[in-house]
Amino acid sequence: MAADNNNTDAQDEKEIPAKERHVKETTEEVQPLAASTKSKDSKLTLYHWTQSFNSQKVRLAIAEKGLKCEEYDVSLPLSEHNEPWFMKLNPAGEVPVLVHNDNVISDPTQILDYLEQNFIDENTQKLIPDEGSMYYTRVQHYRELLDSLQMDAYTHGCILHPEITVDSHIPAYATTRIRAQIGNTESELKKLAAENPDLKDAYIAKQRRIKSKLFDHDNMKYLKRLLDELENVMDQVETELQRRVEETPEEGSQVWLCGDFFSMADVSLAVTLHRLKFLGLSRRFWGNGNRVNVETYYERVVDRPAFRRVLGHVNNILISAVLPTAFRVARKRAPSFVGTALLVGILGGASYLAFLYFKRRLTTLS
Repeated sequence: MAADNNNTDAQDEKEIPAKERHVKETTEEVQPLAASTKSKDSKLTLYHWTQSFNSQKVRLAIAEKGLKCEEYDVSLPLSEHNEPWFMKLNPAGEVPVLVHNDNVISDPTQILDYLEQNFIDENTQKLIPDEGSMYYTRVQHYRELLDSLQMDAYTHGCILHPEITVDSHIPAYATTRIRAQIGNTESELKKLAAENPDLKDAYIAKQRRIKSKLFDHDNMKYLKRLLDELENVMDQVETELQRRVEETPEEGSQVWLCGDFFSMADVSLAVTLHRLKFLGLSRRFWGNGNRVNVETYYERVVDRPAFRRVLGHVNNILISAVLPTAFRVARKRAPSFVGTALLVGILGGASYLAFLYFKRRLTTLS
């Protein structure tokens, strides 16, 4: 009988998702932010989602600094960020989350500051100038300015109201799927709260936050005000980039937002412009003679190796938005061959549909 119990325990352990097992192993003794270590050999782990705006900022900073980091996808289409194993890691149920030795950091700004403060050897790229310098003040100003933009509101607003976009990379079928998923979130969190009494307060708090946000994000007057604020921010960025051009008039000189170095402010700006492009708002804010410095900046930043690695192929929303059910099927206890065959078949079909979609877009644009 004891042997049977041992076998059952072993089987249950095998069925725990790999990410959940890793969290248990990594954070069993982890406390929230503790005394940091500056050892570059210590383990760095990031829980993120490819399409998450804040995850993209953190991943771009890690890539620019050349840090070795173990990354785990926490799928938002599969609602993995709402699963108990992740809510225990971050009660807010949001990505990204950085785990480094005995530290767990879940605020994206704090993560970026932590990376800068704790990985400072001579071979690691600095993204924030020394405190007290003119450049430090400038970088921090534009970080705060850009980080004040409510990118989740722009993202949800463009999904809920595609009429405000011009050249969105989100196809109609994905928009429909995402809209339905957003609408189901409240009931899903209620169910999880009932099933997990120890996390009930966290689930209820998240449910209230999301309900409040989505009420605003579906309000066109609210969105219009945010878009007007974005116009103002883009004007300030354009003016600052023009100053850089005037400071370095030599043709071919590489200048960025705050000087002749790529900074944490550039991380924020690069990911912001990429998101606006993805949502179909880029033509509203730059191009065709409008904000030429922003346009030139974006053309240069997309060619940076770190940018290409992190953001060069993130339009897999074409697949991730329509296949959550398929991934759920593959994770159940069906025979592995059947699950794999099903998943590969569906992925192949979805990839072909994505190919046809992009082919049609290119034909239209040419």
